[in-house]
Amino acid sequence: MKHVFRALRRTFAALALLGAGLGVVAPAFPQNDPNTPQKQDLPALQQVAEQFLKGQTSGLPGSVTVTVDPADSRLTLAACLEPQAFMPNGGRLFGRTTVGIKCVAPSPWTIYLRANVQVISDYLVAAVPLAQGQTISASDITRIRGDMSALPSGVITEESQVVGRVANMSLRAGTPLRLDAIRNQRVVQQGQAVRVVSIGPGFQISTEARALTNANEGQMAQARTAAGQVVSGIAKAGGILEINY
Repeated sequence: MKHVFRALRRTFAALALLGAGLGVVAPAFPQNDPNTPQKQDLPALQQVAEQFLKGQTSGLPGSVTVTVDPADSRLTLAACLEPQAFMPNGGRLFGRTTVGIKCVAPSPWTIYLRANVQVISDYLVAAVPLAQGQTISASDITRIRGDMSALPSGVITEESQVVGRVANMSLRAGTPLRLDAIRNQRVVQQGQAVRVVSIGPGFQISTEARALTNANEGQMAQARTAAGQVVSGIAKAGGILEINY
């Protein structure tokens, strides 16, 4: 029996030496390979988009709230040194919108995130029904507060943009006033006697003329002077054509 035990010990010793010779060692945790590309932190892209939208809307009146939807967790992107946010063509800063984020280096890629921009601000509405062609006065408008992201583009926020101008269409009371719904008042009528004022460095010359075209305030109009010369100038209130040199 002793001979059997000695034989077994010699066998185990031989197996141990053989294993050492073949390089068999205990398993170890794999080390990080510096050549393996790192993955992009997706929540960081959400923050990039949010900061971009806040910067783009910083000049808007009222209170602005920006919310960006998280990126799809299934996305696998290479880590980017400087991800850049941008507004896609045709994108809008109000309401539901889309923000693009692109990477140039080390691996180029582009993704798009959905976002919502809510703007709570004062804007102007018709206080009374307005008829087409009616000149708008301060008593015809009123100011209310609401979410401008839910309104059409071009909603007016300043009284100076409305008072003294003319309604392009009939508007019901409570209708938000838009830039395309009003126009400047007509100040020059074809055939009207006008005064042409030429202004330049150190001089101002005034002469009488006859209007050849209609024009709203701020538009270009043509007139013919008594000498037969056709001139063009900016129409001003009071039947004046202003020419600046």
